[in-house]
Amino acid sequence: MLPRHALPVALMVGTLATGCAVGPDYVQPDMPLPPRYQAQAASNMPAEATRDIATWWTRFGDPQLARFVTLALEQNLDLAQAYARVTQARAGLGATQAALQPSAHVTGQAARAYQSVETPLGQVLNGRPGFDRYGNSYETNLGASWEVDVFGGLRRGRQAALADYQASQAGADATRLVVAAQTADIYIVIRGLQSRLDITRRQAKAQQDLLSTIKLLYDKGLAAELQVRQAEGALAQVEAAIPALDMALDTAMNALDVMLGSPPGTHRVELADAGAIPSPPAIEGTGSPADLLKRRPDLMVAERRLAASNARIGVAMAEYYPKLSLSGLIGSATVVSGGNLYSSGASQAAGMLGLRWRLFDFGRIDAQIQQARGQEAELLAAYRLATLRATEDVENALSTLVNREAQAAVLTKGVASLDRARGASFAAYQKGVVSLIEVLQADDNLLRASDARAQAQVEAARAAVAAFRALGGGWQATRLASN
Repeated sequence: MLPRHALPVALMVGTLATGCAVGPDYVQPDMPLPPRYQAQAASNMPAEATRDIATWWTRFGDPQLARFVTLALEQNLDLAQAYARVTQARAGLGATQAALQPSAHVTGQAARAYQSVETPLGQVLNGRPGFDRYGNSYETNLGASWEVDVFGGLRRGRQAALADYQASQAGADATRLVVAAQTADIYIVIRGLQSRLDITRRQAKAQQDLLSTIKLLYDKGLAAELQVRQAEGALAQVEAAIPALDMALDTAMNALDVMLGSPPGTHRVELADAGAIPSPPAIEGTGSPADLLKRRPDLMVAERRLAASNARIGVAMAEYYPKLSLSGLIGSATVVSGGNLYSSGASQAAGMLGLRWRLFDFGRIDAQIQQARGQEAELLAAYRLATLRATEDVENALSTLVNREAQAAVLTKGVASLDRARGASFAAYQKGVVSLIEVLQADDNLLRASDARAQAQVEAARAAVAAFRALGGGWQATRLASN
C-alpha cells in the first residue's frame, strides 16, 4: 500500500498526462420537488407559467402604485449598494483572469554617484591611476513572468470568482425584487390606513349626529341624562382611534419615502388624497415548484455560492502539487555613458524556470481541503433549505391570498347588512321602539365590520404582493456572465 503522501505524487503524474484541473467538477444538485403547488391542486390552477410576472405591480391597475415602484427601482439605496457589489465582484473576476496570463514590466534607471575617498573602498580606488570619483550608470530592462497553471489551481480560482460574480448579479436581482415588493406593500398599507381613517371619521360624524339628537331630546325632557352620557362615551371611544391611525399612517409614509431614496415627507403631498385600496389581481400561470429554481434570484444566489465553494476545493487541492513559473529579462546596462546603453556590448538577458512545492506542508493542506469540503456541505444544505422555504413561501402566500379574499367578500356583505340594521335601529329609536343602547351597539358593530373589511382588503392585496415576490416576479432575468 502506498504511503499517504505518495497519493499527491501519483495524482500529479496523472494530471500532467491529462491536463485536467484537480478537484471535483461542479454538478448542480437535484431537488426533489412536487410537480405542482397544493393551491394548484385545490383550485385546478394550471401549472404552466403562462404569463410574465416581471412587472407584476402594473397588474394592480393603480398608476400611482406603479409609479412609486418604478421610482424605487431607480432611486433605492439598498439597490445601489447591490449594484456596487456587482462591480466589486466583476473586478475580482478580472483579477483571477489576469492571473492566468503572463505579466510583463519595463524598468529603467540612470544614476550618477560621487565616491568618497575616506572609506576603505575609496582609499583603495584613490590609489589607482586615472581614478574618477564620479561614476554614471544606465540600465533598461524588459521583464516577463508567467505561472504555468499545470494543475488547474488558478483555473479553479477563476471558476470560483465567476460563480461569485454570478451570485452578485443574482443578488442584485433579489434586492430589486425585495425593493419592488416592499414599496408596493407599504403603499397598500398607506391606502388601507387612509381607508380606515375615513371609516372612523365617518363613524365619529355619525356618533356626533346621534349625540346632537339625544341632547335635543334631553333638552325637551324626552331622553334621560344616562343616554347623553352613553352617547358621549361612544363618541370618545371612536375618536380615540383616530390618533393611533394617524401615527401609523405617518410611519408608513416615512417608510415609503426612505424606500424611494428620499427624505421623509418628500412624497406626502402626493399621498394626501386618500385612494382606494388596490384590488389583488388574479395570479395565473404560477408555474411549478421546480420553476422557482430559475425564477427566484435568491435561489440562484445560493446555487452560485455552492458552485464557488466546489471550485475552492480544487484551489485547495492544487496546493498538493508544485507551482511552476517561467520568467525572463532582456535589456541593456552600462556604466560608461548613456550613448553606449544600446550597444551590443551593453546587452543583457536572463531566463529562469521557478519551482515552488510545499513538500512538508501536506498536513496543513489536508486541513484546508477539509475546510473547503465542509463549506461546500454547509452551502449545499443552505441551498436545499432555501429551496424548501421558497416553496413554503409560495404555498403560504397563495393560501393567504385565497382566504383573505374570501374573508373580504364575506365582510363586504356583512357591512351592507349592518349598515341597513344601523339605519333601522336609529329610526326605531326615534319612534321609541328600541333603546339607545341598541343604536350604539348597531353603530359599534358597523364600525368594527367596516374596519375589519378594510383590513381584510389590505391583507388580500399584501398577500398578492407576497405571492408575486415568492414566485420570483419583479425582476428582469439577467443573463449571468459565463466567462
